[in-house]
Amino acid sequence: MQIDAIIELVKKIWGEEFIEKTVEEKDLSKEIESDSIEDKIYALQKMILDEDNYIDDPIDALNRIEKEIALLVARTHIENKIEEDVERYLEEKQEKFIDEIRLNIIKKQRGGENSKTIKKLEELQKLEKVKLSKSIMEIMRPARLNEIIGQDIAVKCILSKLASPYPQHILLYGPPGVGKTTAARLALDITKKIKYTPFRKNSPFIEVDGTTLRWDPREIMNPLLGSVHDPIYMGAKRDLAEGGIPEPKTGLVTDAHGGVLFIDEIGELDIMLQNKLLKVLEDKRVNFSSSYYDPDDENVPAYIKKLFNEGAPADFILIGATTRSPEEINPALRSRCMEVYFQPLSKKDIIQIVKNAAEKLKITMDENVPEIISQYTMEGRKAVNILADIYGYVVYNRGNDNINITEKDAFNALALSRLIPHCIKKAFNKKETGSIFGLGVNGFIGSTLEIEAVAFRNKNNDGKIRFNDTAGSMAKDSVFNASSVIRKIIDEDISAYDIHVNIVGGGNVDGPSAGAAITVAMLSAVTGKPVRQDVAVTGEISLTGNIKPVGGIIEKIHGAIQAGIKTVLIPEKNKKDIPSCVEGIEIIPVSHINEVLELVF
Repeated sequence: MQIDAIIELVKKIWGEEFIEKTVEEKDLSKEIESDSIEDKIYALQKMILDEDNYIDDPIDALNRIEKEIALLVARTHIENKIEEDVERYLEEKQEKFIDEIRLNIIKKQRGGENSKTIKKLEELQKLEKVKLSKSIMEIMRPARLNEIIGQDIAVKCILSKLASPYPQHILLYGPPGVGKTTAARLALDITKKIKYTPFRKNSPFIEVDGTTLRWDPREIMNPLLGSVHDPIYMGAKRDLAEGGIPEPKTGLVTDAHGGVLFIDEIGELDIMLQNKLLKVLEDKRVNFSSSYYDPDDENVPAYIKKLFNEGAPADFILIGATTRSPEEINPALRSRCMEVYFQPLSKKDIIQIVKNAAEKLKITMDENVPEIISQYTMEGRKAVNILADIYGYVVYNRGNDNINITEKDAFNALALSRLIPHCIKKAFNKKETGSIFGLGVNGFIGSTLEIEAVAFRNKNNDGKIRFNDTAGSMAKDSVFNASSVIRKIIDEDISAYDIHVNIVGGGNVDGPSAGAAITVAMLSAVTGKPVRQDVAVTGEISLTGNIKPVGGIIEKIHGAIQAGIKTVLIPEKNKKDIPSCVEGIEIIPVSHINEVLELVF
């Protein structure tokens, strides 16, 4: 009776068809219909239990079969209940589910693509296949440090600060187009090969222009430091936006991790951004924050939690380049960086740069072509650009075979570009009355100032001194200082003269460095003594006639060389500023106006 009850229960659970099929497959018809209890128990074990669970004892086997059936009944009951719940839930959410399924089917069939987007993709793929030849500027760009002309000292300084177990942040000062960026990049390439430095073979060199980086007070975008894409205002990946999860985006400082971040024109960088950058330099890490971030939200991806909780790594060496003077750079930034100064290029340097570029282009030139180009610029980059322009002119007119650039080619191309000489040779061997060359500097570019003066007797002894209104207050003070010095020298009241002082070309003379030159011009005009025109003078004049130190000596000397000056007089206290590598000019330190007068008259 127990066995028959079990068989009926099995039929109720699985159905008679299942029982009949199972009996037929396992060939149990004789056993299931047998009058022997052992045969029927054997058939039930084959139907219900796994082979590993077969039991020889009939009573134990029945107990085991009953437990297995109980488990099946319980499972069936739970499955039926779940099915009922699912059916009820489907009925409630049927419309929503149908909409979602329909949307997914549409997306799978169409995706985000349409005829317009596919056409744009094809256009981009076609553009990728079109490539011009290598840029001529890439060909002529220095590939080794020894190809950076006129900057041996600066290059060695950069290497000494990078090629160390403890590399330092660096600020590079110098005029544009002298090789600051190239020197920094090549210096890192060399440093990466030195074992004792922390740089690796794949250490990055990330370059950015400071003029393109601006501080956003809303902190929505910050390509330098990184920013957080909030899901509401800025949008984010769909899977994040739907959960209201903000996503941090790392910036250039993280891209430069383990390498060098080079910021060109760092002096133009927004002051707030500079302060933020200083904080990153100290922490070597960028921190992110957002009011939408919930650290307890289990749906936040691990990488986002890591960025919010720990920040992004930003351990790099900063190299900033600027054409500004050191006084114009943020003092806090300067205090964290070593400073390297690039020299203005001389005429000789420009000539060598042009010759090197011609070799890379595999062309020949007339002997005077490099010198002609050197008259139009003091920048190495611009000199190479001028050569490239002349090269293009020649190729257009005569073809690309056996190119030789003549002087005529150079002048024709320069005329077409409407270029004018950067510095026309001004010095000559004769003497002139009331005329002297002063020296000025703008940024890192030195130049000569043509200072002239005329004097007329005033019978009423109420003479006046006239000076350029645009010259600036400090230059005017120099004129009045000079008048007192002249009165002491000639022992005569200069009110007996109407004196007009002029700086040819006008412009604002920033600072008192033209004082000594103005004194010579005025004294020459009053006394009628002619002045040498191959000498330039720089230095502040004091009321007692002493020559005070001034700035920009190196740049001024280079400017004097460009103008063909043979002798430069500088303040005695600027003697330490005389560059050791200057050739073709005599530099004489002076301490008093009397020394100046002996040399210029």
